[in-house]
This record gives sequence, structure tokens and C-alpha cells, in this order.
Amino acid sequence: MKYAVFLVLTLFGCASAEKPENGKLKIVCTTGIIADAVKHMVNDSCEVQALMGPGTDPHLYKPTKGALDLLSEADIIIANGLHLEGRMQDILEKLSRTKTVIFMAETLPGEALIYSDASAKIPDPHIWFDVMLWRQATGNLGEQLRAVAPACVESEKMNAYINGLDTLHEWTGQQIAGIPHSQRILITAHDAFSYFGKAYGMEVIGLQGISTMAEYGIRDVTNMVDLITERGIKSIFIESSVSSRSVEAVIAGCRERGFNVSQGGTLYSDALGGPNSGAETYSDMVQHNVSTIQKALQ
Repeated sequence: MKYAVFLVLTLFGCASAEKPENGKLKIVCTTGIIADAVKHMVNDSCEVQALMGPGTDPHLYKPTKGALDLLSEADIIIANGLHLEGRMQDILEKLSRTKTVIFMAETLPGEALIYSDASAKIPDPHIWFDVMLWRQATGNLGEQLRAVAPACVESEKMNAYINGLDTLHEWTGQQIAGIPHSQRILITAHDAFSYFGKAYGMEVIGLQGISTMAEYGIRDVTNMVDLITERGIKSIFIESSVSSRSVEAVIAGCRERGFNVSQGGTLYSDALGGPNSGAETYSDMVQHNVSTIQKALQ
């Protein structure tokens, strides 16, 4: 697949998703992060639903019958793409033959994407951790929605959301700049924060690869313990949608070496937080993560 700016719609090109005579146009988004963006773009003539709830790992998500029914009933489906929805990729591609399916991350130019190494065939899908890249993707999405469901898009609302991302990006940069250079090292369970590191000047290291479907082993834990103790890293972080076992193993390994590295807090990586989590929206999630990182590494 070639990653460039393009519309992933249906086999019938730019056909419109018409509003049903007796009801609202149904837009189903794979993740809560995407659904949050879409809700800031459309009016009440559309109904927006997220397939995956708070704390759900999209790499491992396997749709239930209810979820498949929801996708079947949708007029428009919006996914991240780049194989974030690992186990759903085939389903989404089959649905695109008969429905409007938009793969958000795949609207970005190839040079904006990060590959884990020279041999990687698929880019890192976690584009939302660079707020400006997310701004670009949501802008592209707004234009796609305007093409297929013009009555749904509310320009003033969408522009306010996108302008808010400019402010969020600037604030994020300021907060990270307050962390000493020697401590700007973000260690997490899986490698979800590469875009964040590139955008805001942090070294990012994950025990697992870009997908939680990858396994970590004793050697990975040992290597991480070596790095933390040698460089005197203060804190490492767990993720809300990923098991904390690997991070706990690293902390225990450091203690056996006589070095106390703290568990710096929980970051929201692949999913938003639930009610009263402080990470219920994309903006809230970014602010929570940045504040948690800044506090732990300061």
C-alpha cells in the first residue's frame, strides 16, 4: 500500500453517504480518539459512535457480533489505518467495497510517517501523539466528510477544534521544554510514543514494538534494566490499555541492582480514559500524559 494523501472511500469513488429518510446518518469510528475528533466536526444530523471503549487495545481488539452489526449498519466508517486495528484490517477492507470507509492516518504524506526500522513495511500508526500531525489528519478527514456527507459537517465547530490543536501543540512543547535534557527519556510498555518523541524532543523506548501483538522477553527486560541503571533514569510509565507486567518486571530488575526507578504514572496511549479519568477527550488525554511525564521526569 502506498502511503500518500488520498481518499479511501468506496469502490464507487466519491459517492455520497445519503442521510436515511427517517433517521440520522450513522458514523462508526473504530477508536474513541477518532470519535472525539469526529464529534467536533459534525452537527446533530449525524450520530457518532466509537466501536472500542475506554482502555481497549486496538491492536488486539476482536469485534463481537454486536460490533460487526454496528459496522454493518453504519453509513460511514472511520478507522485509523496503518494496521492499528490489527485484527480488523481484513474486515474493514471488505466493508470498503460496499461502504464509505476512511482510513485517517493513510491520508498523510509518506514522509510524515515513522517506520520502526529500515525493514519495516508498515509505518507506526500512532500519529495522534504529534498534535500537529493529528491536526493535519483531522483536517483531511473534515474534507473527506464534506465530500461524502456535506450536510453533516459544521465548519465553525470543526475550525474551533483544529485551532484548539494549535494551542495544545504549543502548550505541549512548553511543558516538555521544562524537563532537563538528561531526563527527556520516555520508557513505556510498547513503542507508541515515537511521534511524540520526534515532535517534542524526547527519546522514546518501548519494551514491545509498535504493536502490543509483539512479545517481550527476558533479554528485553535485562537490556532495559541496563539502560535505566546506566543512565540514571528517574521514572518509567505504564499504559492504560496495556498490561503493566513488563514495566513491573523492569522496576523489579532495577531494584535488584540497587537502583530505584519509580513508576511515573499511567499514560493513555491507544485509548481514551473512562468517565472521571481526566482523559475523556483527545485534548484531555494529551494534557494528562504531558503533565504526568513532566511531573515524573522533572
